[in-house]
Amino acid sequence: KAVVWSIDSHSEFSCEPIRLRMCQDLPYNTTFMPNLLNHYDQQTAALAMEPFHPMVNLVCSADLRMFLCALYAPVCTVYGQVSMPCRSLCQRAKDECHKLMEIFGVAWPDDMECSRFPDCDEPYPRPEDLLTGSDPTDQSSMTVQRDYGFWCPRELKVDPDLGYTFMGRKDCSAPCPSMFFNQQELTSIRYVIGVISIVCLSATLFTFLTFLIDVTRFRYPERPIIFYAVCYVMVSLVFFLGFLLEDRVACNAVSPSQFRASTITQGSHNKVCTLFFMVLYFFTMAGSVWWVILTITWFLAAVPKWGSEAIEKKALLFHAIAWGLPGALTVTLLALNKIEGDGISGVCFIGLYDIDALRWFVLAPLCFNVAVGVSLLLVGIVALNRVRMEIPLEKENQTKLVKFMIRMGVFSVLYLVPLLTVIGCYLYEHTYRNIWETTWMEENCKDYHIPCPFKVEQTSRPAMVIFLIKYLMMLVVGIPSVFWVGSKKTCFEWANFLHGRRRKDGVNESRQVLQEQPDFAQSLLREPNTPVIRKSRGTSTQGTSTHASSTHLAVLDDLDEPASSIHSKASYHSSLRRPRDDRSDTMVYRGVEERSFHGSMPHLDHPLSTHSSLHQIEGHSRHSSQQDVSEAPPTLITHGTTVSESRVAENDGTSA
Repeated sequence: KAVVWSIDSHSEFSCEPIRLRMCQDLPYNTTFMPNLLNHYDQQTAALAMEPFHPMVNLVCSADLRMFLCALYAPVCTVYGQVSMPCRSLCQRAKDECHKLMEIFGVAWPDDMECSRFPDCDEPYPRPEDLLTGSDPTDQSSMTVQRDYGFWCPRELKVDPDLGYTFMGRKDCSAPCPSMFFNQQELTSIRYVIGVISIVCLSATLFTFLTFLIDVTRFRYPERPIIFYAVCYVMVSLVFFLGFLLEDRVACNAVSPSQFRASTITQGSHNKVCTLFFMVLYFFTMAGSVWWVILTITWFLAAVPKWGSEAIEKKALLFHAIAWGLPGALTVTLLALNKIEGDGISGVCFIGLYDIDALRWFVLAPLCFNVAVGVSLLLVGIVALNRVRMEIPLEKENQTKLVKFMIRMGVFSVLYLVPLLTVIGCYLYEHTYRNIWETTWMEENCKDYHIPCPFKVEQTSRPAMVIFLIKYLMMLVVGIPSVFWVGSKKTCFEWANFLHGRRRKDGVNESRQVLQEQPDFAQSLLREPNTPVIRKSRGTSTQGTSTHASSTHLAVLDDLDEPASSIHSKASYHSSLRRPRDDRSDTMVYRGVEERSFHGSMPHLDHPLSTHSSLHQIEGHSRHSSQQDVSEAPPTLITHGTTVSESRVAENDGTSA
C-alpha cells in the first residue's frame, strides 16, 4: 500500500493520465490535481467516488458518470483555464438518480450542488477543451503553476469531533514531537529544561519555606515576593513533570491501522494535558501580576509613605487581582479550546501553533505587566533618591536607605532581564513562524504527498538556541526570589528552626528604613527654616532635629479619624525645660500625644503635636503638681525616652 501511495502521489501539479476506474474510456485521458473538489491526488478522489459506484453501475442516468468525472477527474486544459460542467448536466443527473440514491442511503453532497456550476447547456468536455489537450509527458506546457496552500496529509488528520486545527486546516494537527527539530536537538533541550526546573524548584521552595519559618518577617511591602515564589514553585514543578513524562502527555499516540502518525495534543480532551496547561498558564500569569503588585506596594511605601498595616488592609484586593485575572484568562482559554501540547518540553501551553492566541493571551498580558511594573518601580526609586538627597539623615539611615534601593533595583533587574528575554523570544517566534511553516512544508511535501508551495521566496528554520533560551528564561525568572531571603538572618533562622528554637520578633530592615524616612510630600512642602521632623529608632543622636522613639512612630492606620475622637484619646503632659546653652530664660511647654492603635503609635507630624495656646500654665489645671518656673527640671522624661533637645517656641504670648 505504501508503494502504491508513493506511485500515485506527485510533487508538482501537472497533467497526468487518468487512473480512476470509473473515468476510463472518456473523450479525454488526462486530468490535473487538485481537482474541483480539492482532492490532491487520484487515490483520494477514488475513495471519495466509491459511494456513487452502485448508481453508475445501475445506470440511473446517462449523465451521472460524466458529471462525476468532470468533478473528480476534470479535463486537463491550458493553464489558467478550468472547464466546469454545465448546470443542466448536474440537474439531469441529480433528478434521475435521487430515488436510487435514497435507496442506497447516499445523500447528494453540498459541494456538488447544481447552483455552483455555470448556467449553460453544452456537453462535457467541450470541443475546445479537447483541442488544447497535449501529451501528458510534455511537462513544460502542462505544469499547473499556482499555490494551493497547505493540504493536511493523511498521516496528520484527526477525528473531526476533536476540533483540531493546524496551519489553518481543520481536523489536522502538527507532527509530534516537533516539526522543526530532530531527536538529538530535542534531547539536548529537554535535559537543559530538566536541570533548570530542578534549580528553580529548589530556589523558590526554599524561599517559601523560609517564609513559613517566620511569617512575621516578610510583611508588606515585600510580602508579594513570597506569593511570586509560590507561583514559580508550581511552574517549575510542571516543567519537571513534563521532562519526566517526555511525549506521553503532549503527543497523541501513533495509529498505524489508520495511517496516522503521532500528532500534537490539542483541546481539553486529554485531561492530564489540560491540567498541565491550567497550572502552567495560571501561575505564569499570576507570577507576573504579583511582581506588578510588588512594585505597587513599594510605590505606596516610598511615595505616599504608607506603612505595613495600611498596605495590609489592601491585601484582599491584591489577592483578588493576582489570582482573579489569571483565573479569568485560563477559563477563557479553556472555553475557546486553545490548549496545545508542547512536544519540546513535554508540557501543554498556548500559542505554540496558534499565533493569535500567542499574541493576545501571552504577549499582551506580559507586556502590559512589564510596562506598569517598570513605571511604578522607577517612580518609587526616584522618590526615595530625592528623599536621600534633599533631607538630612543620620549616616546609619543613609546607608540603609541606599542599601535598600540597591537591593530593590538588583531584584527588579534579575526579574526583568529573563522576562524581557522571554518576551523577545515570543516576538521572534511570532514574526517568523509563517516562514518556518512554509519551509517545513516545502521540505516535507513530497514525503507527505501534499502540494508543495509555489515560488517560495524566503526559507528559514528556527534556531535551536532561541527556543533553548526561551525555556531557560521562563524558569530562571523565578530564581531571583531566593536572593531576597538570602542573608545571614535567614541562616540564623534556619539554624534556630533546625535546633527547635524560635527567633524573637524583630523589625524588618527594609520596611523599617522606609518607615523611618520623613514624609516625602511633607518634605517638599515644608518652610525653608522649619526643622525637619524625622523618625528614628529611639537612639539618642546629636543635631537640631526632633527625634522620637520608633516604637511610638510606627505607621498610622487611622489618619482619617475625626478630630473629636483624637482629642478624646490624647493626653497632654507638660514640663519645662531650659535651653542647653543657658542663653535664654524662655520656657516652653510641649505636649506629647500618646495613642495606641493595635500596637502602633501616631505619626509625629500629626497636628496634635504642635504647640498652641492650649499649653499655657493656667490652662493645665488637670495636672496635680504644678511647679514654679524657676524650679523646672532640665529634662523631659516621656515613656522612658530622654529627649535631648526640643524646639524653642517663639514668644507669641503662649509662654508664661
